[in-house]
Amino acid sequence: MDDISRKLGISKKTLYQYVKDKEDLLSGAVEMFNEYEEKQLSSLYEKGLNAIEENLEIKKWAVTMLKNLHPSVTYDMKKFHPAIFHNLIERRQQFMYRSAYDNLLKGQKEGVYRTDLNADVIAKLFIGKMEVMFDEVLFPSDVYSAPDVYMEWFVYHIHGIATPKGIELLNKSIKNIK
Repeated sequence: MDDISRKLGISKKTLYQYVKDKEDLLSGAVEMFNEYEEKQLSSLYEKGLNAIEENLEIKKWAVTMLKNLHPSVTYDMKKFHPAIFHNLIERRQQFMYRSAYDNLLKGQKEGVYRTDLNADVIAKLFIGKMEVMFDEVLFPSDVYSAPDVYMEWFVYHIHGIATPKGIELLNKSIKNIK
């Protein structure tokens, strides 16, 4: 708290007028981050893109976020603030589930995703696969770049759910990005 008050240019006494302790400060920061993240993603959904393009926009946004996230942040939160970390993950999973589920239904209606998919199961698998990407045992950050792992996972995911029309659209969209 000394370091934080010094960086903010306020006294610790003033800082404690706004937060009870480190846990309260971190909890508030995580809440702000969650709201920011959800607002950013919601704005992507309002662009009127097709399901594949929407997923690509989410991928680009996620890669930017991953580039700015140091692995020690996750490690430290898990180790020193497990309740706050659990709440962060739970809220993110709920939001991402709703987003993935809606995107699957949208893609099925557009004919870019297979109609024989169970959207509930695929959306939950989507969330589970995202968690694996951050597993330091499988993908140590000194060996694997999080954006590279995400891109491989993303293409793998789309190939598993897309129709030939969707694969064609994915390939065209990826060429446009490069």
